[in-house]
Amino acid sequence: MEYHIKADGSDQNPGTQAAPFKNISRAAAIAKPGDTVIVHGGIYREWVNPANGGTESQRITYQAAAGEKVTITGAEIIKNWENVGGNVWKSVIPNTLFGAYNPYKEIIYGDWLFTGDKKFHTGEVYLDGRSMYEAQTLDEVKTPQVSEESRDKDFSVYQWYCEAGEKETAIWANFHGVDPRGGNVEINVRPFVFWPEKNLRSYITVKGFTLKQAATNWAPPTALQTGLIGPHWARGWIIEDNIISDSKCSGISLGKEISTGQNEWVNLKFKQGTQREREVIFRATHGNWNKETIGSHIVRNNIIFDCEQTGVVGHLGGAFSLIENNHIYRIHEKRQWLGAEIGGIKMHAAIDTTIRSNFIHGSFRGLWLDWQAQGTHVTGNVFWDNTSEDLFVEVSHGPYLVDHNLFLSEFNYKELSQGGAFVHNLFIGKLATKSEMNRFTPYHFPHETDVAGVMTIAGGDMRFYNNLFIGDKDVDKPPEERSFWNSGPVVAGMTAAPYLQKPVGTGGYDDFPFDTEPKFWDLPDPGVRPAKTDDQKLPVAIRHNVYLKGAKPCVKEPDPVVHRDCGVEFSIDEKNCKVTVKVANPKQLACDTSEIISTETLGVNFHAEMKYEEKDGSPIVLDRDILGRPRSKKPIAGPIEVTGDSAAVFELSYRKK
Repeated sequence: MEYHIKADGSDQNPGTQAAPFKNISRAAAIAKPGDTVIVHGGIYREWVNPANGGTESQRITYQAAAGEKVTITGAEIIKNWENVGGNVWKSVIPNTLFGAYNPYKEIIYGDWLFTGDKKFHTGEVYLDGRSMYEAQTLDEVKTPQVSEESRDKDFSVYQWYCEAGEKETAIWANFHGVDPRGGNVEINVRPFVFWPEKNLRSYITVKGFTLKQAATNWAPPTALQTGLIGPHWARGWIIEDNIISDSKCSGISLGKEISTGQNEWVNLKFKQGTQREREVIFRATHGNWNKETIGSHIVRNNIIFDCEQTGVVGHLGGAFSLIENNHIYRIHEKRQWLGAEIGGIKMHAAIDTTIRSNFIHGSFRGLWLDWQAQGTHVTGNVFWDNTSEDLFVEVSHGPYLVDHNLFLSEFNYKELSQGGAFVHNLFIGKLATKSEMNRFTPYHFPHETDVAGVMTIAGGDMRFYNNLFIGDKDVDKPPEERSFWNSGPVVAGMTAAPYLQKPVGTGGYDDFPFDTEPKFWDLPDPGVRPAKTDDQKLPVAIRHNVYLKGAKPCVKEPDPVVHRDCGVEFSIDEKNCKVTVKVANPKQLACDTSEIISTETLGVNFHAEMKYEEKDGSPIVLDRDILGRPRSKKPIAGPIEVTGDSAAVFELSYRKK
């Protein structure tokens, strides 16, 4: 069955092309497996709540009509503004507009959120499509101050404040000379834009829409993880070719549902958050968290921006998924609060998940893999201008594979983890590593959700092959302590120990055992083998890497190629989302001992005792560069293969496929 939606239709119609429905929700209430819902051009102010899911062979598809612009928004236009002095206006809104969920009563709240003594609502005020800044008092609205934390300081003085009563909600806003009565001001009224209220509505495709303005709440891994759009604990969704923006917290959620835990750390207080996290995982494995029921989503070709927590978030529900060719930027732009769940992409338990060919920039953290990055493959992504770091892998045992990425921010990689393999990447920023002996985190049976064991993070079991490191202005400075966030001091509620940040290169592994040295578990007893082995750093393998412009190799690396000068240049065209790389001297990137890296080269991960392999168990062979071109038998370092001695120029730009 094919249903059609038009803004001038009627929900009393049969939903045909000749007699279309008016609201998408009308079709969402009746669509069955195999049905297609075609939405024609216009703005639809509604929460699409699919009543049914499809099947693997008969999906339910929601798509914009070919060549027509379709916007679905969780906001409403507000025109009844009254000037109350200077640039400040007031609107009084009947609570009937909000129904059961009033975003101006709902406080952003949850585990791992740090707001200090401030409170923020899930609601939002938009002037000409731009979200304004929530103030804590009416006086702040009257005399707004520039936010020094914001990445858009000029607009940070556009502020609003609210008070919600039993029957009415009042909003004050400073529009700085703009008259808000002409339909140029909207407010969030709905918690979601495209989100099934019930679980297990699987095999749904959402394609070609502009989706924006949702009053979402904070989405930690120990609570219901909501998003502007998401499957809400199901299998096999495809979210593609959409423009997604202005979620109060998260844009796309591939996260967990509510029954396995709902903010028990902050609500009940008597157990610490990481223990609650472990409980969530075990509850899920005793429930329906398995490959046949949950995960295996595809998120591709989307443009995602202006969300204050994440572009894509997920715990448990994002396993076995593909996140591909998305442009994610301006995530956490306002910076009015902080929390341990913020990034362009923030995934827990990204088991057998591939994150490929995404452009992630202008955000807080670029990609954050937290707990259970096992079978995770991060390949062909481009990162820049992310202020904490491009990639953070936290308390995971691996194996995870990171290859053919461009890391172009000041801080490239932070590792509170073990079991990773880095191959053919370009690093121009700093790397940091640290152990974590206070957190027992799970690892799984290969390619499954069942837990095989739990262990702390001693560190090591890392592999670095064929990477290119380019030094920065700090290569000759001694190591320095940096906060958990890299971008500033530790905030209230966040007491993680600092990192010792070393210069660009692999020098952070200088004091780790090397894979060619005797293994501590093979040393004879007594007296030679350490009495306690659980906290011993695991061996690392570092080979065939190239270090330019003062970047520092690990002291144990047997064959580093080091050049003080740099024959590689790059430029970033932010407006067109394009990175240009010029290799002026390809000879600098050659290493006589280099080789094609494969599953066989990388060996077996220590704790999970699992190979670095495809999710179906087949071997990985890294014999093509980031542009898909074949590698030579002795490949050069970095993500781009250059043959011959002549200079070469390459462009990497975001394009929807």
